[in-house]
Amino acid sequence: MDHYYSENPTTEHRIAQIEYSLGDINLKFTTDSGVFSKDKVDYGTNVLLRSLPPIDGRILDLGCGYGPIGITLARLNPSAEITMIDINQRAVDLAKINIEQNGVKNARVLQSNGFENLEGTFNAIISNPPIRTGKKVIYSLFEESIQYLENGGSIYLVIQKKQGAKSAMEKLNEIYGNCRAINKKGGYWILHSVKV
Repeated sequence: MDHYYSENPTTEHRIAQIEYSLGDINLKFTTDSGVFSKDKVDYGTNVLLRSLPPIDGRILDLGCGYGPIGITLARLNPSAEITMIDINQRAVDLAKINIEQNGVKNARVLQSNGFENLEGTFNAIISNPPIRTGKKVIYSLFEESIQYLENGGSIYLVIQKKQGAKSAMEKLNEIYGNCRAINKKGGYWILHSVKV
């Protein structure tokens, strides 16, 4: 059975074009079957993007899908350097197309199972994590994330309240020693922890 977190989805292709706007930034994304939220930028991602402060430096989009988070952040923060990763090769290929078609120069994408193909550290990690993979997978990503952040760096996550936002907050607090919800909207919590 294919999931959006399958490494190589075999579902039949259904290429589509969608649009997304944030402030005066208007983006077009090519999507396909076998990737997360292919028909529109999902509500949680939208709440996350609208909750983030301006971010500079190196930003990691963890589990980028076809690229809505990383590409939007690249346009919002033109002096930042965005790295986008996903386990799903189809998503990675789409993200490359979407970087190109939105004229983004400060983002790159690579296929990676979690952090395995990454080098260096980041000033921020942003993610709408693949909750359906289960707590074991998600929490191991949380645990690893701190090693990929600069001191003073931040992780921002969106998690639905009914899909375990409170327990995720407790886990992040355990790892980072701090976690707060910077926004709660429509059943989604935007969680923020800082590496101190």
